[in-house]
Order: sequence, then structure tokens, then C-alpha cells
Amino acid sequence: MMESLMSLNFLKMLKVTNNDTSSDSSVDPAAAGLQVASDGKPKILDILDCKDIDTSKVVKADADCCILGASALKSGFRVELIHRDSPKSPFYRPTDTHFQRVQNAVFRSIHRANYLTLDSLHDVETTVIPTPGEYLMNYSVGTPPFQILGLVDTGSSTIWMQCQPCKNCYKQSRPIFDPSISSTYSSIPCVAAECLTEKTSFCKFNNGKHCAYKATYGDNSTTEGDLSWDTITLTSSSEDIPVALPKTVIGCGHNNVGIFGEQNSGIVGLGNGPYSLATQLRPKTGGTFSYCFTPMYEGDRKPSYLHFGDRGEVSVKSAVPTPIVMNNAMPFGYYLVMEAISVGSKRIEFPRNGEEGNMILDSGTVLTFLPEEVYSKLEAEMVNAVNLVRTDDPSKVLKLCYEIRSGQQYQIPTVFAHFKGGAVVELHSINTFVKMTETVICLAFSPDSTAIFGNLAQQDILVGYDTQHNTVTFLNTDCTSEL
Repeated sequence: MMESLMSLNFLKMLKVTNNDTSSDSSVDPAAAGLQVASDGKPKILDILDCKDIDTSKVVKADADCCILGASALKSGFRVELIHRDSPKSPFYRPTDTHFQRVQNAVFRSIHRANYLTLDSLHDVETTVIPTPGEYLMNYSVGTPPFQILGLVDTGSSTIWMQCQPCKNCYKQSRPIFDPSISSTYSSIPCVAAECLTEKTSFCKFNNGKHCAYKATYGDNSTTEGDLSWDTITLTSSSEDIPVALPKTVIGCGHNNVGIFGEQNSGIVGLGNGPYSLATQLRPKTGGTFSYCFTPMYEGDRKPSYLHFGDRGEVSVKSAVPTPIVMNNAMPFGYYLVMEAISVGSKRIEFPRNGEEGNMILDSGTVLTFLPEEVYSKLEAEMVNAVNLVRTDDPSKVLKLCYEIRSGQQYQIPTVFAHFKGGAVVELHSINTFVKMTETVICLAFSPDSTAIFGNLAQQDILVGYDTQHNTVTFLNTDCTSEL
């Protein structure tokens, strides 16, 4: 009975059943090696054995089941990102006003940046960027699939979620994953290569029989538990086809303490570490992924998307890549070399243009942070260029703010960010200023010892990562359009 149900679920995933003559145009059951009846419809098989199916058209989910249509992994698929202030988000508070959400985002940004200055790497654990982040993603883990909502973080190197049994877990409003009910779950032994290569993993727990992990975040929030294998399933938002990723390395957290928030189940790491989602997808997608953040606080928000595979490439000739460089302060982060920032004809050189990298590209920080000497010159150029009356930031965080009136016309100069290799990113008013109230706009930059290129600066820019060639490419675009 279980085998028949598995086969039926497989056909439902294809949106093809014996009672439905329609099917996805990319799916050809016969071409994939499935048995078909005389009318061309696929038969429901007792057991689906991947060895009998053309594996160029499938992704293996486990020993007995295959999911068709996921050969699109290389050609690409996309996953919806949920902004934490979206009505779709469990963090959404309907009683907050629009401008309360904006100010809260600014406060979160300062909190996150405060911990990026910590040197963090130790032998058996690492400090990474603090949570919470700004975007969430739905996915499933295990067989049968168990739905998870995780915070997406380009500064984290692991996919982890809270797991039963909970020794010491933070309060979670959603059900907690129980690995004992997943037929595809298994603990990673200490002698496995996966346990020996990740700096956050070790064998101090479980009497040395199984691999364990521990990650400590900047505010001393921690997660620890078993480093394990299981199937992760993503749903392509463009084709509505499940994409199963078997034997994905995950952290099954049994002891998790800190500011993770009861609304989410854990973290989806997209960082440069060996067991982030981006890195584990690399053999299947060619190492490319991208995102395009729609304007977050400008009228009606449309969804943002995370693209993998060929869909994640930024291949326009005018788009120039800039190298990702290693920085020991945060080895799993995406560091770039910013050479200068300019306003009009005034170019402001960036300090420390060395090979180590001087700017973190981060999805989870709202504001952009610059070294004090760069920020002060940028602020001075803005004061010269913007013909508005200055005022104070109501949140008392941002330093340069202006009064505006309803219907008033004003000009904000374009800012250009110059990166190593000739990449130049145009930053328009939507990237450089944020509306704090109906009558106040503020420069969305702040001075700090650690430079961060935040997500407001990345709005309406397609940001493409090529982890095979270690480059990032920026392309100004309308992120609300179909990509």
C-alpha cells in the first residue's frame, strides 16, 4: 500500500493522473522511461525504480521514487522570497503602521551590523551574522515532506531547523520537525567527509558515533544538534513543480537558544560555506543563483524571487562581474572590493582596496554602512546636491534627513558604486533614501567600521552570484517584471 501511495504522489507532483489528460508541457512520461497505457497516459506503478527511467530527465528523490520535471535544475527554477514585513509573513503585525515597519527595519539593521565586527572563527564553532534576517523561504524536509519556513541568510553557511526531541529549543509557533518519521533521514557518521570538512561540525556529542554541529551567532544565540542527511524539497514558483534534493546536509537542531523568533523554524544559509543551500546545489545548477528584491517600502509590494541555475545567471554584456574575495573575519560571507563611490562628478575613494575585501554584500541588512571617512564625504556631497530643508530622523538613527511636502518635486542625485574589475552599480533614490514618515526622507547610509552593502541598495537590481568563478554581477532592472 505504501508503494502505491508513493507512486500516486509522484504522479500528482507531475500534475498528471489517470483522470486528467492535461500535463505539463515539459513532461513526457514515455520519453522519461515511464510505462504508459495505450491512450498515452502514464500507468500508476507499484514501485518506481530510478534505474528504469532516463535520469537526464529526473532528479532522484530516494531509493524507490523519482520526481520528473526537475531536470530543469540546470536550466533553472525560482523560489519566492517572503519579506518579513509582507502580509504573507508570520512576522507581519497588522496593527503596525507602514512607517513603524520602516523604522523597525532600520533598528534591525543597526542591530545586525553591530555584530559584524566580531572576529569569530574557532576550531569547532563559528560566529556568523546574527538573525533575524529580512526574507523567508518555504521548503520541505524529509519523506513525507514536512513544511519548514526558514530565514534566508547570505551570511550563514548551514541549512538548519529545530528538531525533535528538543533539549532546549526556543518557542516555535509552527510544528517542529521530527526526524524519526522521515524515511530519508540519517545521521552523518563522524568518519564521513561531510563531518570532517565543515568548521562548525565535530564529534563531541552522541559518544562520537554521529557528527554534530554548533553555530554561535553574534549576540550569543546558538544552535547545536546533529549534522544529518535528508531530502529537501523546493517548489519552483514559475512551474509549480517540486524539486527534490536528496541527501542534503542539514543541521537538525536540538538545542537552540536566542533571538531566532517563534515564527520561523530555522535558517536557510546561502553563504559561501560547504553546506549552504547555494553550495550544495552547485553540482546540479552550475553554481549560479541570483535574487531580485522588489521595492520593499514603496506602495504595493510584489514578491521577490531567488533564482537558481541558468535562470540565476546575469549574462547581459553590459553587466560586468566583480570578484568575490575571502575575508577571514567572515569566511562564509560574500566580500567584495569597493574601490570608490561617486555622486555626480565627485569620486570618493574607498580605503583598504586590498585583496581581502572591504564590503560585505548582505541580504539581511537593510541599510548600507560605510567607513566614517567615506560616509562623511558622501553626506557632504548629498548636502550640496539636494535642495531641501534638513530635519531630524524621527527614529534618531540616520544622520541626513530632509523635509518633504505632498506633491513637492525634488531631485536626488544618482550615486555610483565602483567595484573591482570595472563593475559600476547605479543607485537611484529608491536605493539611497528611505521615507521615514509622510514628511521626512533620510539617507539610507550610516557610518560604521564594517562596510555592508544592504538590501535597500539592492532593490530593483538583479544580483547574480557565480560560485564556480567566484564573481557577483549587478544589473539594474525592474524587479517587479517577470524574470
